[in-house]
Amino acid sequence: MNLLEQQASNRRRTVVVVGLFVSFFVLLGVGFDLFILGSRDAYVPLGALLALGVGSASAAAGYFGGDKAVLASAGAIPILSAVEAASEQDRLTLRQLQNVVDEMAIASGLPRPHVYVVPDADPNAFATGRDPAHASIAVTRGLLDTLSRDQLQGVIAHEMSHVRNYDIRLMTVIAALVGAIVLLADWSRRMMWFGGGRGGRVGRRSRDGGGGGAAMAVVLVVWLVAIILAPLLAQLLAMAVSRQREYLADASGAELSRNPGALADALQRIEDHAEPTQSVKRGAAHLCIADPLGRRVGLKEGFWSDLFATHPPMVKRIAALRRMAYQPLKP
Repeated sequence: MNLLEQQASNRRRTVVVVGLFVSFFVLLGVGFDLFILGSRDAYVPLGALLALGVGSASAAAGYFGGDKAVLASAGAIPILSAVEAASEQDRLTLRQLQNVVDEMAIASGLPRPHVYVVPDADPNAFATGRDPAHASIAVTRGLLDTLSRDQLQGVIAHEMSHVRNYDIRLMTVIAALVGAIVLLADWSRRMMWFGGGRGGRVGRRSRDGGGGGAAMAVVLVVWLVAIILAPLLAQLLAMAVSRQREYLADASGAELSRNPGALADALQRIEDHAEPTQSVKRGAAHLCIADPLGRRVGLKEGFWSDLFATHPPMVKRIAALRRMAYQPLKP
């Protein structure tokens, strides 16, 4: 599979996963209105609209201020402030970072993002913001100390790809959908457990309505299972989107830097450092180029790893990049 084919494949998979995400949200909303509010004849999706409104308000707050919150929680320092406080040797390293960001901004045709340094010894990096005009890239001190210039360029190209592909916006939307789904499921469970709404009439409809009543009973069972599993399923779908965006950013980053082998080497060096990135909190883990929490599930391949990991197995990402560079796989 060549570079363009991999990009197209990852985009198609992401569209499918997001479509499933929205469909699941619609299922929860329809069930809430049918079985809790009892609006079967004149259907107005009041419950779904209310949950969507709350989720949208949360998404708006994250959309306009989420990047600042992520950077503040990681203790990120603007690079100009870091340069002022650095020694002469460190200033050369930080200026090299500025130069690499400038190069990748030119290569991508995007405005130069704000650059931050996170005082953490573990090598990692992430991008955040709502669009290319309001984007920020943060790298840890450990990344600067670990990688060569070419490898650093590969990592910055990866993060610029997240900006160019609007992944930073996508993950904000996904986070809002997760919040709305969990909220609606919680409301539905509370109403069902305490006997609220008109859900008690469903059984009588099933007996009196013949085939239509039986169909409603089946829908009720599906909906009950959905509201119980909603938080888990929503998180799994969000993780699936995050994993696919990492594959796409690797491919796009190789396109920008024209050096997939350097990005593969960078990922290998990052993988060799087993320590978690202490400065990056759990809520921002999906933004990083590598899982900052150091969870074992992300180190393995297979069904369960694919379900519960925020990042694809590093070995698969490195292998894909080496194939792009026509390099032999290292043992």
